[in-house]
Amino acid sequence: MELDLIRRAVQHYEEHAGCKLNPKAVLFDMDGVLYDSMRFHARAWKEVADAHSLISSEDDFYMYEGRTGSSTIDELYLRSFHRKATDEEKQAIYREKSDLFNHYNDGEPMPGATDVLEKVGAYGMQRLVVTGSGQKSLIDKLEHTYPHCFSQDKMVTAFDVKYGKPDPEPYLIGLVKAGVSAHEAFVVENAPLGVRAGVAAGIFTIAVNTGPLSDEILWNEGANLLFPSMESLATHWPLLMQAVGK
Repeated sequence: MELDLIRRAVQHYEEHAGCKLNPKAVLFDMDGVLYDSMRFHARAWKEVADAHSLISSEDDFYMYEGRTGSSTIDELYLRSFHRKATDEEKQAIYREKSDLFNHYNDGEPMPGATDVLEKVGAYGMQRLVVTGSGQKSLIDKLEHTYPHCFSQDKMVTAFDVKYGKPDPEPYLIGLVKAGVSAHEAFVVENAPLGVRAGVAAGIFTIAVNTGPLSDEILWNEGANLLFPSMESLATHWPLLMQAVGK
């Protein structure tokens, strides 16, 4: 990606926002951005859905990524049984899904994520996590995988939100925790619903297509920039900083 393309994306955002983009914080999704874990989430969801006679495909869970577990289960129940799940059904299914995910997950970091985090820190910008996950097993691994990059008070998880992605609420909470305005942040997302949430929050949203979905899906959700991987984002980070005058 050339500098001119990045500059045009920044200019387009600034014209729409009515103010200069001056990033002081980067809000990272977790699964599919910091961890190469979405393949295990999708596998676990699909196996549990099949066991409960819920209509689904594995791609559904890449499209649903970013939702809370409760809302994902409701979507499956509405499709399959034309009703929402009961609280008891949600608790049982999410527990089964979490157990399967923990069994399959190898905890591998996303290639290139460490480089991106280091570059963000080198430019003096805050690093936050904004995830729909409520699985403490994965959240607790952040300090081990990315030492000193994140603090508990700069994290937004399923426990912090009422609505979850694609609602902008998680990223709006992230802005509050960072103490910045929308034009003072970046979002880094791999999921369509996450991109939609970042855009709805008024934040410059960078998509990284680390999964099986087409680029077009992420562009259609309003991504300001799109990279094929975190490694590519790391490579282009200095150009992005140049484009915003950092």
